Amino acid sequence: MTYEEKIQPELVKWQHRMQKRPNFVDRTSKKFQDKINNIIPDKVHQVITATIKQMTRGVLTGVEYTTSLPLPATSLEEIELAVKKKIEFYKKAGAAEGGITGAGGFWLALAEFPILIGIKMKLLFEIAALYGRPVDDYRERLFILHIFQLAFSSQKQRQKVFEQMSLWHVKSATLPEDIHQFDWKTFQQEYRDYIDLAKMAQLIPGIGAAVGLIVNYRLLDRLGKTAMNAYRMRWFEEKYINNSYSKINLVK
Repeated sequence: MTYEEKIQPELVKWQHRMQKRPNFVDRTSKKFQDKINNIIPDKVHQVITATIKQMTRGVLTGVEYTTSLPLPATSLEEIELAVKKKIEFYKKAGAAEGGITGAGGFWLALAEFPILIGIKMKLLFEIAALYGRPVDDYRERLFILHIFQLAFSSQKQRQKVFEQMSLWHVKSATLPEDIHQFDWKTFQQEYRDYIDLAKMAQLIPGIGAAVGLIVNYRLLDRLGKTAMNAYRMRWFEEKYINNSYSKINLVK
């Protein structure tokens, strides 16, 4: 069995998860998150929202989060060996950063949000480069933002984003030149709502360090796995572009 044949079942399961309808737990969690949002002071929300918008918009307007150059085409197995090592490095770095800021009290923990976003974006740029994607192309940066959304959104929003990402080699060719048409409002709201509950516990004195370490590790692990599957999907889509796409066991 080849490496590509080995990972296809895992990719199919991931695609199913991305497309499933929100269940009772998803809907209940969203309602609970809305109640939490009403308790959190508006100033805290404003800082987080502004940070998310500024950091992510920088990705599309020329801010460089990585110095890595796209690698020449090689086997998928070799690429993913390097990707997994990169993810492990960032998971440990993010966990260490979360533990330090979580132990520093409310304001230091709050200041950690832009740092964590930067770590996540840098990881995504590194992964894109390892898969041979030219991150100086704004369409590739849009794909990176879609990965970010896919990892940190409600299940309802995840369905929409996944649909936008499938067959990217076709859809990206029709994207408008105006990158500012990206839906920033939904992007930042979904991300903020997704991480608020876990990250807000990091602001609690006494447990902040432990929470920061564990939560950051898991968030980066989720992001890394989401990115791998997203680029796997593109790998197979582009490989079989001249064949019937339904012949490969990918969900449609």
